[in-house]
Amino acid sequence: MDENQSYFDNISGTGTNTGRENGPMPGSGPVYGDGRVYGTGTSQIPGKGPRGERGSGKGLFLIGLITGISGALLIMAICYLGLYIQNVVESGQNVAESRQSSSDEVSFLKDSAIDASVLNKMQTIENTINNYFYLHDVTGEELQDGIYKGMLQALGDPYSEYYSAEELEALMEQTEGVYYGIGAYVSQDALTGLPKISGVIEGAPAAEVDLRANDIIYEVDGASTYGLTLTEAVALIKGPENTEVTLTIVREGESDYLDVTVTRRKVETPTVQHEMLEEGMAYIQLTEFDDVSIKQFEDALASVRKSGMKGMILDLRGNPGGSLNAVVEMARMILPKGMIVYTEDKSGKRSEYTCDGDKELDVPLVVLVDMNSASASEIMAGAIKDYKLGTLVGTTTFGKGIVQQIIPFRDGSAVKVTISAYYTPNGNNIHGLGIEPDVVCEFDGEAYYGSEDHPDNQLEKAKEVLKGLMEQ
Repeated sequence: MDENQSYFDNISGTGTNTGRENGPMPGSGPVYGDGRVYGTGTSQIPGKGPRGERGSGKGLFLIGLITGISGALLIMAICYLGLYIQNVVESGQNVAESRQSSSDEVSFLKDSAIDASVLNKMQTIENTINNYFYLHDVTGEELQDGIYKGMLQALGDPYSEYYSAEELEALMEQTEGVYYGIGAYVSQDALTGLPKISGVIEGAPAAEVDLRANDIIYEVDGASTYGLTLTEAVALIKGPENTEVTLTIVREGESDYLDVTVTRRKVETPTVQHEMLEEGMAYIQLTEFDDVSIKQFEDALASVRKSGMKGMILDLRGNPGGSLNAVVEMARMILPKGMIVYTEDKSGKRSEYTCDGDKELDVPLVVLVDMNSASASEIMAGAIKDYKLGTLVGTTTFGKGIVQQIIPFRDGSAVKVTISAYYTPNGNNIHGLGIEPDVVCEFDGEAYYGSEDHPDNQLEKAKEVLKGLMEQ
């Protein structure tokens, strides 16, 4: 028998017990440790008294002895066989009763991947962990969460994941714009699959220790981020107020890893920032599309219009996306009448999101984009480009043209599942492709981070382009 097969059979209690060192095999009947054979009665030689001929008496005695031993062995064999059959019958009855009990308690959906054999194997794996796993104790709740996470990971989709009740609460907290952390936007690097910083909030702890966009987060407090979902990585970075977290990062241009220690603080996410620049140019930066962003964007537009805006720069660089509802509501504040975006699910069902055009932007527009502009950012940029409402400046966007939905469960947990693909007004799906800018301008990070003035060459290019549009 294959050694591995024997090992796993023995764990599950179904295999042959080979090489057992201590005691008898289960179900083998009684074995007496002193080697004695227990028979009954005595054997007397017929026709002979106690003084028969010596030679023939010895022979008859041996024959009698052999016959007695054989009889005793036969009796033992019959007893053993009876006991063995009884054990087998009783064992079969117990298994049947157990299976009947299980079938009474659990019903399986038709064509489901989960059936009785899967449940049995899960219990076998659990027993193996309990018996052999060395590093630390594992709770039943942790194993259950691992099962649920594993099901979502089996999809091979980095955007589909399971949230425990605690993780879902933290996610909702973040979308409301307030959390305890380092004040950096974290996305997933397309090349390595590791988390990376896509942007830093001005004045936040991350900015104070010079963390930068495109820093790859290799470890958090010594724990590798390889194989973690984005939610799991962010959960490691966030934590109680005034505690420290050390990020080991990989930065382009550096020959070795960098360890950066940050003190967590309460962070209120300013997802929309705005200011007036020279010559009537308005600058609005969107860092995320969260629920709080809708009102913030509306207020920013009102403010720059009141300040005499003659042209606008909309900065979507480093914006990883967010809520589909948020980007649609914000797009309705600037787009002309028509389609904003539409989605199609696995059955071909189409959902359309449109704009009435009552608030169409009436000044020249330039949109700044880069490799970290993703998802909802690409919905906004794609619609602006299709309607020729503005000019895109920067580098090709991330290329995430799919939509996820969070589906909550009664116990407070939830799953986020990719449910559809989205298309720009002209019917383009940009997943894996991104959106090409109208004016290509690579970011000069060396100049930006090498000077206290932080010269932003892409912003200067956007001003140049906008000025040209305003003069037309």
